[in-house]
Amino acid sequence: QVQLAESGGRSVQAGGSLKLSCAASGIIHERKCMAWFRQIPGKQREGVATLNLSGRSITYADSVKGRFTISQDSTKSTLFLQMDNLNAEDTAMYYCAASAKLSCTVGRMGDFGYWGQGTQVTVSS
Repeated sequence: QVQLAESGGRSVQAGGSLKLSCAASGIIHERKCMAWFRQIPGKQREGVATLNLSGRSITYADSVKGRFTISQDSTKSTLFLQMDNLNAEDTAMYYCAASAKLSCTVGRMGDFGYWGQGTQVTVSS
């Protein structure tokens, strides 16, 4: 079992920055890949960024490349999402997710079996 708890979401002005955190616990081989997804009410959940346990494989959605950075701490128990140059289109509920697969990409939501409760990010223009 894996437990995930996101934090850090809040309201921010367009152009600003925010850093989300996800505290992960549980069997480490069940979280070989970690990711951030986001969802707007009425729309499908979309992948934002993924990172595998070694930290050597990272993927980003085209919409956030160059603005968002996914990372983890040295103990691999906390996942981060640094978000810079935010705009209104980044407003969403952000979810942390974990997968037992060795590699993952933002386009394969079905690979992720564990999800956090989400943290709301609101960007005002």
